[in-house]
Formats: sequence, structure tokens, C-alpha cells
Amino acid sequence: MLARLRAEAVRSGKVDEDEVLARVAWSTVVEPGDRDAGELVGRLGAGRSVRAVLDALDAGPGLLGELLVEAGLPLTDDAEDDSRAELARQTAAALVPALDRWRHRVRRLDVDAVLHAAEAVGCSLVLPGDEDWPPGIDDLGPHAPLVLWRRGGDHLDTRPAVSVVGARANTVLGAEAAAEVASAAVDASCLVVSGGAYGIDAVAHRVALGAGAPTVAVLAGGIDQLYPAANAPMLRTIAERGALFAECPPGTRPSRWRFLARNRLIAAMGTVSVVVEAGARSGALNTAHHAGQLGRPVFAVPGPYSSSASVGCHRLVADRRAELVVHPRDPADAALRAWSGDDTAVDAEVPITGARVDPDVLRAVDALGRRRPVPLDEVVRRSGLSLSDATDALALAELQGLVERGPTGWRVV
Repeated sequence: MLARLRAEAVRSGKVDEDEVLARVAWSTVVEPGDRDAGELVGRLGAGRSVRAVLDALDAGPGLLGELLVEAGLPLTDDAEDDSRAELARQTAAALVPALDRWRHRVRRLDVDAVLHAAEAVGCSLVLPGDEDWPPGIDDLGPHAPLVLWRRGGDHLDTRPAVSVVGARANTVLGAEAAAEVASAAVDASCLVVSGGAYGIDAVAHRVALGAGAPTVAVLAGGIDQLYPAANAPMLRTIAERGALFAECPPGTRPSRWRFLARNRLIAAMGTVSVVVEAGARSGALNTAHHAGQLGRPVFAVPGPYSSSASVGCHRLVADRRAELVVHPRDPADAALRAWSGDDTAVDAEVPITGARVDPDVLRAVDALGRRRPVPLDEVVRRSGLSLSDATDALALAELQGLVERGPTGWRVV
């Protein structure tokens, strides 16, 4: 059974079977994003850390602290023995709360049951370092998942991704905006990533599916928990044409905490993240927070200032934690630039008029018409400007793309 799961995810000989089993064991013991577990596995390896934790639960954390010091915690090899011993004691004491968290699940550990459940649903096991491990996940450091369970993914290739998130109870305007952003991402050959939930998530997924493009949904529970139930048909289609990913082992029920923890994966998988609609306490803001911490570009779609569904988006922009979506393709363009490593700013397609800022330009432009060119002396008469000021104002307006000069005078573009 493990051989089948492993054969689809790990190239032969790359990862020891005991290490695979230990990572599966860890995934059943800890909650998503457990930093202590991530650091233990990172320093000792999955198999060695599991055995050390079992020993620590029986005999105390002293030996585990010593193992971590030997594995390269701050002191160097020539440090004094008493200093190393003191550091080992401090490390062991710091691990006591983590051991208390893990104790009950470790005692009931049943890796075989997890593997049987995975076999029943027909999923694959993906490990760090595998070619199918999603790009960007390792940027989470010790908060990265220890394994991922996957359904589908056979047709996925490596490409920039746009993570689209937002309110479950979206407005009509929000749905339209999500559809336009997702459509622009698909047109740019970007992967659309979201959480498979009601509202904005579902709109983004369905637009990608409708365009015949792959999309990825990250689940908050086990890979066999297609939640919400009303979206189960859509999630099955995503598994057929794109991929479902889950960090928790099969059989794990979604919970509020796991939804929040899941958001860090959506942020990590996206080259950029877009918040389409979000209330003041929306979980979508949590995704934006994670993306910001990872250094990913974040975009927010504006909405009516009176709409409670747009409060979170406006706050992200006001706090300079997100860029404003001016055009639906802005997130996709940013994803393509980030993917290629090109940080060159893109010129605005629509010129920003300075007429409202410069009163002379405003007066000169107001003196013109669209149909018939106006000679310069007539502009001077209509605007009340001096000849030199009118000339300067018209030249500036021309540079801004507001007016154009012809053989017989000036007119508004």
C-alpha cells in the first residue's frame, strides 16, 4: 500500500520508507503549521525525531534536548561542556509544552489506518523535495506541511499562480470581479488557486474550469472531506482537471482553526494573492497576512465604501498591505513579472490627468472643444491666462495626453 502511494509521489530510492512512514505519523500527531514539529523534523529527520519524542514521553525531554544541541543548535563543537549541558536543559524545558500537546495523539498513533484511508480515496502522498511538491510551500520554513495528500494533479505543470480569495457571502459585484480576475489569470496561463469554499472561492474555481484550465483547491480537512458538501461536485471536477491538496491526513474533519491554517498554504502556493471581497474579520484577510509575511504581492479589489463586504479590502489598501486592483489583469501581470524575476513597473494604460491638480492646465483644457480646434489666442481669451501661461499649460496637457495640437489650433482628445 505504501509502495503505491509512494510510487506516485516519490521517485524510487530518493526517500527512505521509514522516513515516509514517520512523516505520515507526524502529520497525524500535530496540527497544521506546528513550528516545534517542523523544527524537530528539520534538525533530526522525521524518523529520528519520532523515536526521540516517544522516548521523551517515557523518560522526560532531557535526551531530546541533548540530541537537538548535537544536531547544531547555536553552540559550536568546541563550546564548553557545561554550556552545552545548560543549553540542552533549556532546550528540553522549552519542548515540554509541545510534548504535552502531542502526548495523547502519539499514544493512539495508527499509521496503518491512515494509509488504508488514503488507499480507499485513491489519493497520492507528496513529500518535500518531490517534483510534484507545490512551488513556494518551502518558503513557510518550519511552518511548512510535513506531507501533502493529493487527488488529481496529473495535468498540472509548473507555472505562475494567482490565489483568489474572498467572502463566502459575496455580493453580485464581488462575483463579477472574481470572475474577471480569474478569467484574466487563465488568459495569462496562470494557475488559479483557492480554497473550494462558497462564494468568491467557488467563482474563481468555476471560471477556471469553464475555460478548460486547471485549478487547485486547498482543503481544510482531510483529502476525503469534500467540504462544503454543496461544493462536492465542483471539488470532484477540480480533482479530475486540476488538483486537490490537503495537509491533514484522511478522515480529519474541517474546523475553524484548520481553515485559518489552510490559508497559509493558499498564500504560499500563489505567486500573488488577490482579496476580492472581505469583511472586517474575514478569513481572506488571514490569507493576505500570510502572503505579506512571505513577501508575495497582495492585491485587493475595491468596492462601494458603504458595503461591509469591502471593508477588509479597503483597509488592506489604506494600510499599504495590498495594491489596488485597477484592471482585472493586474494580479496576473504581477504574477508573470514575479515569476520571471522582472520587477520593471508597467506604464499606466490610461494617463492620469493632472488637470485637477494644476489649475492652469484645467483652465486651458476647459477653454477647448472636441469638434473644432481652438487657436491659441482664443484659448488665452477664454481662459483668462497670459499667452506664456496658456502655452505652458497646453504643452503640459499635451504631454499628459489630454489635448492635441493641429494646424489650426488645439482640441481635447
